Amino acid sequence: MQPTMEILARIQSNSSNNKGEVFTLLYRYLLRPDMYFVAYQNLYANKGAATKGINNDTADGFSEAKIAAIIKALANGTYKPSPVRREYINKENSKKKRPLGIPTFTDKLVQEILRMILEAVYEPIFLDCSHGFRPARSPHTALGRVSKGFNGIRWFVEGDIKGCFDNIDHNVMVGIINKKVKDAKLIQLIYKFLKAGYLEDWRYYNTYSGSPQGGIISPLLANIYLHELDQFVMRLKINFDRKSERIYTPEYSSLQHRIQTLKKRISKASGEQRQELIEKYKNLRAEMLKTPSKSQTDKKIKYIRYADDFLIGVNGDGEDCLWIKSQLSEFIANTLKMELSEEKTLITHSSKPARFLGYDISVRRNNQIKRGGGCTKRTLSGKAELSVPFIDKINKFVIRKGIAVQLKDGTLWPVHRPYLLHMTELEIVSTFNAELRGICNYYNKACNFYKLSYFAYLMEYSCLKTLAAKRKSSISKVVKKHKDGQGKWAIPYSTKTRKKRRYFANYAECKKTANPTDIKTNAERVYRYSVTTIESRLKAKVCELCGTTDSKHYEVHHVRKVKDLQGKELWERAMIAKRRKTLVLCRWCHHSIHSG
Repeated sequence: MQPTMEILARIQSNSSNNKGEVFTLLYRYLLRPDMYFVAYQNLYANKGAATKGINNDTADGFSEAKIAAIIKALANGTYKPSPVRREYINKENSKKKRPLGIPTFTDKLVQEILRMILEAVYEPIFLDCSHGFRPARSPHTALGRVSKGFNGIRWFVEGDIKGCFDNIDHNVMVGIINKKVKDAKLIQLIYKFLKAGYLEDWRYYNTYSGSPQGGIISPLLANIYLHELDQFVMRLKINFDRKSERIYTPEYSSLQHRIQTLKKRISKASGEQRQELIEKYKNLRAEMLKTPSKSQTDKKIKYIRYADDFLIGVNGDGEDCLWIKSQLSEFIANTLKMELSEEKTLITHSSKPARFLGYDISVRRNNQIKRGGGCTKRTLSGKAELSVPFIDKINKFVIRKGIAVQLKDGTLWPVHRPYLLHMTELEIVSTFNAELRGICNYYNKACNFYKLSYFAYLMEYSCLKTLAAKRKSSISKVVKKHKDGQGKWAIPYSTKTRKKRRYFANYAECKKTANPTDIKTNAERVYRYSVTTIESRLKAKVCELCGTTDSKHYEVHHVRKVKDLQGKELWERAMIAKRRKTLVLCRWCHHSIHSG
C-alpha cells in the first residue's frame, strides 16, 4: 500500500498546479493506519499531549488496538467527538480571560489527520498576504512584508474581527469547505467537531458558533474561513488601484528642468561666469532636495493578515479609507456573519504609528540626505518603519513580571523577584535569559532595537539583585564570586563531560538572528513521509522494559517531561537512559506501572 503521506504530497502538488480543482474521496485517508502513527509522532512531544480533556484519555496508552478502534468507528459512522473541557486563560495586558478548549487525545489524533488532509488541499491556494498558522510563516514574515511592501503608504487601516474564533458561523464554514471539497463524510465529521460542545464546571453546553481555541484543527479552519476575506480585499484592490497621472509634482519637475538647463550652461561657460552658475546649481539642488517629489496622484492598497488581525496600507485620502472600512464591515457582516471591531479598527495617517503584531508601524518623513552612486539622495523618506512600543509593551512587561518598579518621576528601578528565590542560581539566570532573548528576538526587526539596551540593563540588575537576595548578600559580592577573569560574570555548572558557565544573555546578539521563529527544514518534511519511529517500535512487538515478544497487545507509555522522572523505578531509568518521553510496553508492564 502506498504511504498516505506520499498521496497527500501529490494532492498538494495538484492543488498548487490547478487552483480551481475540486477534491473528492478524502475521507478514506482517515481509515489508513499509517496516518495515525504520523499524527501521534506530531503530537506526543507537545506539552499538551499529557493534558486530560473531559476524561483520562492522553498520549499514554497509544497502540495498534486503539488505532483499529478509531478506524472502525469512523468507517461505520459511529465516531462521535467528545465535548472539550473549557478553561480560561488571561489575555495579555488585559483583565479579560480567553476561553480555551481542551479536546481528548483521541479527538486530537483525528483532528491532526484532518488538519494534514485539509492543509494539503488548501495550503497551495492560500494567498501570500496570509501569514498566521501556516508552515514556514510567522509574525516575522508578515512584518518583513510590511517593512518592504508598505513604503510610501499614506494611510493605515488597522483591522480586527471581534471574537473571530468564537463567532465562526458553522453553516458558512461548511459552505466554504464544500466549494473545494466534495466529500459528504469528511464535511460531516468536521461539522461534528464544530458541534461537539464543551464542559464547564461539569455542565454540558452546546456550541452554536465558533471553533474552540485549543483544538488542533481550529487555526486551519479559521484560515479557510478568512481566506474569503483575503480574496475580497484582492478584488477590492483590483478595482481601487490606479497609476499616477504624473510621477513628480509640478514644483519638483520645474526644478529638475532648471537644473538640467544649468548643467548645459555650466558645460559651456568658463571663468567667473562658470563659478556663478555652479553656485546657482548648488542652491537649486539644495532647494530640490527639500521639495516633495512624488505627485501622490496614484491610488493603491497593500494588505497583510495574521490570524484575525490585518493591516491595510492605502494611498489615497481619508474618504477612501472610510469607504474601504465600510466595504470590509459590510462584507464581514453579510458574507462571513461576523463583526468588525469598531474600537480596534482604526484609520491612522502613516506619519503616526499604527499597531500591528506588537510593533508600531509608520512611514518616515525624513529628508536626510545620503550620498550613494555618485549623487545625493533622500534614501529614508517614505520608508516603512517598525518600532518597539516601549511604554505599552516593554515597560508594562517589566512591571507586570516584578522586574522593576516605576518611581514617581516615571523612571524604572530594577528590583529582585521574590517568587524566583526557591530556584537554583543556574535556573534564575536561565529564566532571565529566556525572557530577555524572547523579547529581543521578537523585536529584532525594529529600527529602534538599540534602545532595548535599557531593558537588558533592567533585566541584568534584577537578576543580580535576585541572586543577591537568595544569598542574603550584595550585588558586588555576587559579581566578585562569579567573575570569569575576562570582565564578565557567569554561573558555573557541571555536565557529564565538563564544567561550563552560564553567562547572562547579550541582547545585541538577537539582532543578528536571521529568523527567530522555527521553520521546518526540507529534511524534516522528507522524514515525515518515511515510517515513523513509533510505528516501527510498535510493529516490532517487543516490550522495551521486560523484553517479551509474546504479548497480544503493545501500548505506548507516555510522560510529560523526562526531567521530572526520579530514576527510582526500572521504567524511569529506562526512559532516562533512552532520553525519550515514550516506551513501547506490553500490556502487563504498562498496567503494572500505572497500578504502582
